Amino acid sequence: MKAADPARVISAARSWLGTPYHDQASLRGVGCDCLGLARGVWREVVGPEPFPIPPYSRDWGETGPCEVLAEGARRMMPELAPSEAAPGALILFRMMPRAIAKHVGILTGPGTFLHAYERLGVIEEPLTPTWRRRIAFAFLFPAR
Repeated sequence: MKAADPARVISAARSWLGTPYHDQASLRGVGCDCLGLARGVWREVVGPEPFPIPPYSRDWGETGPCEVLAEGARRMMPELAPSEAAPGALILFRMMPRAIAKHVGILTGPGTFLHAYERLGVIEEPLTPTWRRRIAFAFLFPAR
């Protein structure tokens, strides 16, 4: 599966900057959460979403045997090792030790990423060591 042009992914993601945070939404300029941001970038870069997203919990400490986000991404996107993720990659974060990956961001540079964060909305910020060590999975947006 061929990957989408990283510059196109980053441009699409940056067009969401300033969108307010809204749980389980995905409307640029109106509201989105981290997954909603990824869904919006998907729609712009790849096309229509392949399946409806079921309701999900906001609990970053959720544990369990099933990595729901990673398994969903694996069905549609090429996976790569987190250490190989480059700008344009979708990254999934494990926010607490032993919890499942529940936060999503998009790398915009070697040391920056974009994500939707509660109270802040869609922001671009440094990929600090704290954020970097939380990366659990990485995927590429496929080309159309």
